Amino acid sequence: MRGLKNSDLILPITLTMHLCIINGLLLFLTPETYSNVYHILHYNISWILITYGLRYYKRSRKERFLTNINKVLQLYLIYGLAYFSLFGITGRIYESLEYQLVVYGVICLSLTWFRVLFFWFRRKYRLWGGNSVNVVVIGRDKNLKKIRAIFDEPELGYRYLGYFDDLESKSKTYLGPIVDCFLYILENSIDEIYCAASEFNNKELRNLIDFADNNLIKIKIIPDNKEIYTKGMSIQLYGTIPVLNLRKVPLDTEFARIAKRTFDILFSSFVIITVLSWLVPLMYILIKLESPGDLYFKQKRHGLKRKAFWCYKFRSMRPSEDADTKMASKGDMRITKVGKFIRKTSIDELPQFFNVFMGNMSVVGPRPHMELHTMDYELSVDKYLVRHFVKPGITGLAQVSGYRGEIEEKADILNRTRLDIFYVEKWSMSLDIKIVLQTIINAVRGERKAY
Repeated sequence: MRGLKNSDLILPITLTMHLCIINGLLLFLTPETYSNVYHILHYNISWILITYGLRYYKRSRKERFLTNINKVLQLYLIYGLAYFSLFGITGRIYESLEYQLVVYGVICLSLTWFRVLFFWFRRKYRLWGGNSVNVVVIGRDKNLKKIRAIFDEPELGYRYLGYFDDLESKSKTYLGPIVDCFLYILENSIDEIYCAASEFNNKELRNLIDFADNNLIKIKIIPDNKEIYTKGMSIQLYGTIPVLNLRKVPLDTEFARIAKRTFDILFSSFVIITVLSWLVPLMYILIKLESPGDLYFKQKRHGLKRKAFWCYKFRSMRPSEDADTKMASKGDMRITKVGKFIRKTSIDELPQFFNVFMGNMSVVGPRPHMELHTMDYELSVDKYLVRHFVKPGITGLAQVSGYRGEIEEKADILNRTRLDIFYVEKWSMSLDIKIVLQTIINAVRGERKAY
């Protein structure tokens, strides 16, 4: 069952199946479009070039269905542009634009179902013993212990046989001292060796690498354990020198920034035109009738790279001297009757779509705090400023997870910061959309800490 352990056929089979799905659906749904040989070449060559540019078919053994879902969405978006560009080139749309949108939707849905079936079949095949690699570990480094937990997941195709270490152990997976590993590796058809750099000096490590190379065995070396590793790190090569980047931010890429900014402009424009255009004069009347003062409450807050900006809200409190130092609390006497309603429904936050349109904020991101609180938390909360690697948002992952409003205890700001950092490191357009939808649901249901 280990005949296909190197997965040599996965790429050509997957590419062929994708092209068969695209061409089959086009032939069945739009035979007129498919009747021209130039159209056929356009659809197929576009797919090949786009997937090559995105490195879409670069597979990892640890890849799961959702691992590169952001790359799947990028592929659908870019290929969609190529798909509809044909009609601009030819000056003719077969059937209608609406029909072509349906056709392209069916293509994307079919490709997604193929992806579901592919990972389902791969999982089953590996559970049966196929597409597997035999693995041994050399050393008892802390990071190697964490890696060994991955080997226990049979659907990933690893067959962990045990570890070697000079410190004798009664563990069932202990195979003996390091000096015995070479003969064992040759006798048991080992495919991959994982070892800790800290276990060897330079000469010993070079000998181990030469042994692996001369016997067609892959070797994976874990750097010295300095307890500095994070989930957001990545390796960058400067020539032949590997450099550890401990803070990989998805929004650092140009494509991600353009995609998020485009979403922000479109979404904020929609809200400004369809909601704020009539809500602003209405709120002006209601707020002015109850309490003298400005329509908007503006406050300096820290945003991207800790730069200060004016954040706008509908005024929900009576003017007071402590407005820039004290957060609203339950039963706060400063809150007006109108203010209580608009805070409960989050209507008071809607003017921040002007901030989004101007580029100070994003629709989704870590919530900005007043300057005084930022200066406090950056000293008292570990890694607090990591949240400032991206623009602040009207809503965020922490807010839809229950951490909004008043900070009643230290755990509130710690959990909020933890979720904000997770968002910074794991951003994707799909995550933004999920947060927006959850925000709408929470606003309709009402939230406990919305006061």
